Amino acid sequence: MTTQITTHNPVRSDLPAGELDLTPAVPRPGRGWAVAGVAAALSAVAGTVCSFSILSVYDDDLAGDAEAIAADLGDKVVFMVGFHVFQTLAAVLMAVFALGLFRRLRAALPADSLLPALAAFGLLGTSVVVVLGAGLDTEFAFAAADEGTVVPEALVVYNHWIGTIPAVWVLTGLTGLALFGAARQGALARWVGLVGLVLGGLSLVTGVSPLQYMAGLTGTLMLLVVAAALALGDRAHRA
Repeated sequence: MTTQITTHNPVRSDLPAGELDLTPAVPRPGRGWAVAGVAAALSAVAGTVCSFSILSVYDDDLAGDAEAIAADLGDKVVFMVGFHVFQTLAAVLMAVFALGLFRRLRAALPADSLLPALAAFGLLGTSVVVVLGAGLDTEFAFAAADEGTVVPEALVVYNHWIGTIPAVWVLTGLTGLALFGAARQGALARWVGLVGLVLGGLSLVTGVSPLQYMAGLTGTLMLLVVAAALALGDRAHRA
């Protein structure tokens, strides 16, 4: 004759049966990446404001006079430094937002969708452009105040460079179109997709045209609106 004894040893004996939930907790997505996007847009605006104070090469009274332009730039080193700091900070924060946006869209779209990568690529590419746009500052910002360090013609080219390259945000047009496509599939609010279509489309059109620096205006505005929407709203996804 065989006797079998069955014992029950619960991990928690102080809880009634059925109340022990062993489902692992899933943390809610944070919003830091979206806040970084807002900060990136505001920093880009601050950099643009600084660049508006470095327009010696566009001054009609100085046109064609390289030495006069170089002398005028020598009094604007503070704005050059501010331009560099704000633009570079914008580029770094934009990269963070791009990666967060990729993760956000990838979680809401089919696994084989190209839209998350397209949205991220547009911002990451723009981040690189902005870094390069501010890349000559180390070479010329302080040299402008030291007469004779560089030839005046080089400062003229530098002034044209910072007046154009940092504003070439044409690749944000790809991000805008990707946002529109994601919104059509229900991954984003419809109005966010429309913002991407309108402002991103304008960035793409102006970027392809000879007025490519105008893309900096529409691209920055799109980044600010979309990032703010995802930072302050987007409750359905965070839930």
